[in-house]
Amino acid sequence: MLLGVAVFVAGPMRTEARDYGQAGQAFPVIEPDLLATIEGRLRRAEASGELARTNQMFAKRVEAKVRRPTPVAGITPAIAAREWDYDPAVRLERDIHDQKGNLIASAGQTINPLDFVAVKQSLVFIDGDDAAQIAWATSRFTDLNAKIIFVSGSPLEEMTNRKRRFFFDQAGKLTSRFGIEHTPAVVRQTGRTMRVTEQVLRPGKAS
Repeated sequence: MLLGVAVFVAGPMRTEARDYGQAGQAFPVIEPDLLATIEGRLRRAEASGELARTNQMFAKRVEAKVRRPTPVAGITPAIAAREWDYDPAVRLERDIHDQKGNLIASAGQTINPLDFVAVKQSLVFIDGDDAAQIAWATSRFTDLNAKIIFVSGSPLEEMTNRKRRFFFDQAGKLTSRFGIEHTPAVVRQTGRTMRVTEQVLRPGKAS
């Protein structure tokens, strides 16, 4: 009995492939070439002049944004003088190493950039659409001792008119960092902090 079982187990096993026929209708896989589709659309757009018109419209929009960036929201003329200190020190969340793996600063350590870098130029924030604020800033600050930063208006236009450099607070990153809500505002280094001052201009006077 055991011998019979052994022979059965050890014996060769045969498998046969069977053709069950076609169960349903088959279709070829057809996928359009995405690149060819895009190229075809571009050719048609170029032939019709649509591509040139689109590029021209895009270029005009970009130029308009460069010449007159989106104004910083929520900034209004100062009606009361304010002054406060901004502390740029940060607390590290992780260790910082140099390229050789040497520890520069440990997690939990407080680092103040002003301990290593001196901010020699004041930051002067003004409304570039307000002629009085522009006159006030340009009469008090030079390119050497300050950066005049617009929160609205066209810095390129004023650069052409006044032959000096102006900047723009893109997306309000600087004013939000310093907590500035009104213009004109001046930020200057005082020791290990930055002193922020919002100033009131007398109506009709730039000085």
